[in-house]
Amino acid sequence: MPGPKRIHKSSYTNREIYKGRHRFEHWYVDNQVYFITARCRDRYPAFAAEKAKLVFWDRFQHYTQEAGFTWWIVSLLDNHYHSLGYLREGNNLGRMMQRIHGSVAKQVNDVLPERRVPFWRTVGNRDYFDGCLRNEAQCRRAYDYTLRQAVRHGIVSDYRKYQHTRVNIGLERGLKRALELGAFLEGVPYKRYEG
Repeated sequence: MPGPKRIHKSSYTNREIYKGRHRFEHWYVDNQVYFITARCRDRYPAFAAEKAKLVFWDRFQHYTQEAGFTWWIVSLLDNHYHSLGYLREGNNLGRMMQRIHGSVAKQVNDVLPERRVPFWRTVGNRDYFDGCLRNEAQCRRAYDYTLRQAVRHGIVSDYRKYQHTRVNIGLERGLKRALELGAFLEGVPYKRYEG
């Protein structure tokens, strides 16, 4: 059984609580299954064109491989994406996201009618959300949520008909390996999934 996980957090502020709410932060955890999502600023449909989507896939695959992030499933829509996967070295997350988002923003901006600056970032310097999954049930929900994005948004009636929802590793195979590795952040509470 693996020992306790090393958790490193970062945030744009040192205050833990601001206006009664917990601050937004990124967690860098080794040997972890992550759910990652990001949306273009102001919900702008920067990925509406096929050429823009191809830029995303090229840069996503390049930098996830470089960082050692084994993605299980990704769904890219016109203004956001969701991804679920395994990361061995948590400290690679920040650099991976910076490189994906920086290169995608630069190259997609080159094909847009007008430049979007900032491309991703919203209030509070939030350019992406990363969630360390706590258990098998949460992982199943995140996988299904990502798998059914195009259906939820009315693009297709069957996710298999949408070429920008891509499965790299099936849920059962990914879960089996995650459980073998102890890759869930068990024992660390997460209010949204308690109760």
